[in-house]
Amino acid sequence: MNDAGSPDPHAPSAHPVTGLDDVVHQRVRLGILTIAHEARRVEFGYLRTQLELTAGNLSQHLGVLETAGLVQIEKGYAGRRARTWITLTAAGDTALAEEIRRLKLLIARVETTETPEDR
Repeated sequence: MNDAGSPDPHAPSAHPVTGLDDVVHQRVRLGILTIAHEARRVEFGYLRTQLELTAGNLSQHLGVLETAGLVQIEKGYAGRRARTWITLTAAGDTALAEEIRRLKLLIARVETTETPEDR
């Protein structure tokens, strides 16, 4: 900040890692959001299989994402079988896009950094 209270345009910007969202960045939750982004609606069993989780573990992660407003959970029936479907919300789509943007910034920093072997 400068004397006027504005950000200093010459100060180094915050490291991209400071913007990672702990709710989104956790490995399982990032997987849930990514799969939900790829599909209009994803079934609980499919997520459980793809992410190799127990039903209880997946339920806990979905609860965190639902509380944060990033996914919507819908329970219903397909024939006589109870089903649970997960849909990415607009906020979830935005949070995932921001997380990916930050990760790309981190990757770019690593790829442009000269290593001792490069010298």
